[in-house]
Amino acid sequence: MILLLSATLALSGCTVWGEHPISHWQDATGGEGLERSYWEDVKAGQWDDLDRHLAGNYVLFTPEEGRLDREAALAHVRQLRLLDYSLGNFQTELNGGTLVVTYTILMRGSYAGQGVPSAPVRMMTVWQQQKSGWMAITHTVIGPEKTVVGPQSSVRRQSGQHWGSGA
Repeated sequence: MILLLSATLALSGCTVWGEHPISHWQDATGGEGLERSYWEDVKAGQWDDLDRHLAGNYVLFTPEEGRLDREAALAHVRQLRLLDYSLGNFQTELNGGTLVVTYTILMRGSYAGQGVPSAPVRMMTVWQQQKSGWMAITHTVIGPEKTVVGPQSSVRRQSGQHWGSGA
């Protein structure tokens, strides 16, 4: 009996069967998880996977290019080569089947052969719950995160300090 119990305890910590593959989109819980899945696909160049999570009427807004429809937006994001990124300062608002997510991203890489900004950039995405899952309906590049001069003459960021790596 003791031998059986010992063997059971020893094997319970071992991986007898292979690891269960994780599909990051299916495992996303809330706005932060959806954004992390989006940026993981961009970093890995998983364009087909990303494409499945953009609504047919998806629109991207950037300060440089203005409004881009779905096809132009996909062409735009395909020019981004991320080596690393960090997301933080999430704010999420849920209203029915619509989720509005604002956050800050710090990127390392290039866009169309040029270096990406080294300063944090504010972003906003609107996600909608559909039969096939959460779909992005619009994404806005708000622009560089602003700094604020505080009452004690110190410069501080408008956002918190919660940063998670995309590596």
